[in-house]
Amino acid sequence: MTEEAKTRPGLLRFLPVLGFLAVAGAFWFGLGREDAEILPSTFIDRPAPATDLPPLYEDRPGLVSADLADGKVKLVNIWASWCGPCRVEHPFLMQLAEEGVDIRGFNYKDQPGQAKAFLSELGDPYTAIGADSSGRAGIEWGVYGVPETFVINGEGRIVYKHVGPIQNDDLDRRIRPAIEQAGG
Repeated sequence: MTEEAKTRPGLLRFLPVLGFLAVAGAFWFGLGREDAEILPSTFIDRPAPATDLPPLYEDRPGLVSADLADGKVKLVNIWASWCGPCRVEHPFLMQLAEEGVDIRGFNYKDQPGQAKAFLSELGDPYTAIGADSSGRAGIEWGVYGVPETFVINGEGRIVYKHVGPIQNDDLDRRIRPAIEQAGG
C-alpha cells in the first residue's frame, strides 16, 4: 500500500466531527440573529396581497386590499373562534382599538355563527371583517397559523408581521413601534 492510501482512512474518521461542527455553527449563527423570536417574512415592504373577502356581517364591510391603501396605518389580524391563542390575544386587540388603531380582521376557516358568538362574548375591535371560509386568503397572505397580525402602512404595504398571539409586552416591544414606523 502506498503512504497516501494509508492516511486516507485516518482523515475519514474526522468527517463526522467536521459535519457536527458545521451544523453547530449554523445553529449558533441562527441564534445570533438580532431578535430570534421574529420570523423573517418575504411580505415585508411589499403591498398587501390582493384580497376581496366577503363580510362576516351583512351590514359591515369585508376585507378588501384596496381599502388598505387609504393613507392611514392599519392592522390586519387573522383569527378564528376555534383558536385558543386568539382568545388570549383578544384583550390586547381591544386595547389597541380603544386607542384608535384601525384593525381589520379576517376570520380564518371558521363558521360564521361561531365567529359572531366569539365577538359577541369578547367584544369586537374590528372596523371590517372578511370571512375566509376556504383558507385561500390565508395562503395568499402566507399565514403559518392563527393568530397572525400585519401592520400595514398608508400605502397598503406590509411593514411588520407578528406570528402568534399578541400578549404581555408585545404591544410596547413590537406592535406600537411597528405602527409608529408605518407612520401612525
